[in-house]
Amino acid sequence: MSQKFVFHDVRTADLSASRRFYAELFGWAITETPAGPMLGGADGVWGGFTPLAEGDPRRPQWIPYVPVADVDSSARHAVELGARIVKPRTDLPPGSVVVVEEPGGATLALWQPADRK
Repeated sequence: MSQKFVFHDVRTADLSASRRFYAELFGWAITETPAGPMLGGADGVWGGFTPLAEGDPRRPQWIPYVPVADVDSSARHAVELGARIVKPRTDLPPGSVVVVEEPGGATLALWQPADRK
């Protein structure tokens, strides 16, 4: 597994307020995409926003994405090490993700980029 984060997702209960906050505080560009608003501009996106639905019990938070070679085996290994699966594997056009909560309570996403053969 890699030690670097390749993407960051901010889970928010108020999308408009979060967008405004990050744009005004840091001057971060926000790009509209088919998948929703993303952080970043013409040089590429590096983060995104996930709105929490009303009544969603999960807390607003940042979730870093860590690249892995095999998301399924990495998720199994994480569970063996005491993690809990928060969101099972989701396959998206750019890759597959499993969200886990590590034994200390922090959440991160295991990210396997799609094969670009």
